[in-house]
Amino acid sequence: MATSRLSFKTVRLFCDTPVSLTDKFRHILSLFPEDLVFAFSYGSGAFQQHGQKSTEGNVVDLILVVDDAETFHRLNLERNSKHYSSMKYLGPHLLASFQEKWGARVYFNTLVPYKHGLLKYGVISSSALVADLLDWEWMYISGRLHKPVMPLVLPHSSHPLRSALKHNLQNAMHTALLLLPDTFQEETLYQTLAGLSYSGDFRMSFGEDRNKVKNIVTPQIGKFRELYSSIWPGLAAYAEFNTSSGRCEQDTSPGARMFHLNLLPKQIQQTIVHEWNRDGRWQDVEDVFRAAAHDTECPELVKEAVQKTVKASSWTQSIKGIPTAGFVKAVRYGFAKITKFWKSLKKNPHDSE
Repeated sequence: MATSRLSFKTVRLFCDTPVSLTDKFRHILSLFPEDLVFAFSYGSGAFQQHGQKSTEGNVVDLILVVDDAETFHRLNLERNSKHYSSMKYLGPHLLASFQEKWGARVYFNTLVPYKHGLLKYGVISSSALVADLLDWEWMYISGRLHKPVMPLVLPHSSHPLRSALKHNLQNAMHTALLLLPDTFQEETLYQTLAGLSYSGDFRMSFGEDRNKVKNIVTPQIGKFRELYSSIWPGLAAYAEFNTSSGRCEQDTSPGARMFHLNLLPKQIQQTIVHEWNRDGRWQDVEDVFRAAAHDTECPELVKEAVQKTVKASSWTQSIKGIPTAGFVKAVRYGFAKITKFWKSLKKNPHDSE
């Protein structure tokens, strides 16, 4: 069987299905300038999570993708100047510059009131998102897209985002398989995939629900299955998924590991090589991957590379969020996160031990 990267034609995405919007999300989209390339909602405001009766009352999280950040901020300031902190006085040019040169290249406006509740939305340029999807440059928005999302605006069929979105799912699957043993259950796979973008995120230590990954995956098994189902045929030489039993088996031989290592995103590959050569060996990529593929610590090596990438972007983006939210909103948002964290500890006290 072929062992090359999956043909993009075989990978189905949410982008391949027409969007059907509820009145709430139709209203939300109407608030913004119309030049959005891609937009989606995620989190507890879009999907019901474990332990929740509905999505009502939850903050709606959005990502808005634009080709020209400066133009978007200029138009959005005309419409929604109250969404911004005092950063708005810098003007659209400097707002766009701040967005595209710091953190994970996202500009967030948070705790924005609208008629159904509160919004938090991030703006990212399509070029920055493509880089993150392909190479996991920051593994920030790309990590959001390892999980099911609610598409609101779809990229045009010829836009580079289409192939980059598919590439991102393949990146996630290759990474997850390197972290998993030779046999595992379907839910374990989805928890591994969903957990990639939280691995190394400092906020998971004190600012997030400790059960966040499980709460995301458990009620959305069907959505995860649909998101990743079309990737399995291209991995037939190395992994197999039994849909009836939910049992997954994979080849964990050095040859299989080498296959996955060679197809990891560039940022993760570079981090692995850098860490491997810390003792001054300076082996090239091929030599490092060959040695790592034979090493029993290969999963740990991959895990550490993911953690380093996520840790860096989570810190820089969180610091960036203080001026974009404004001090008062930043404190309110942080307090709400810490409250959720303590509630999760009370539900599962053994998790803190």
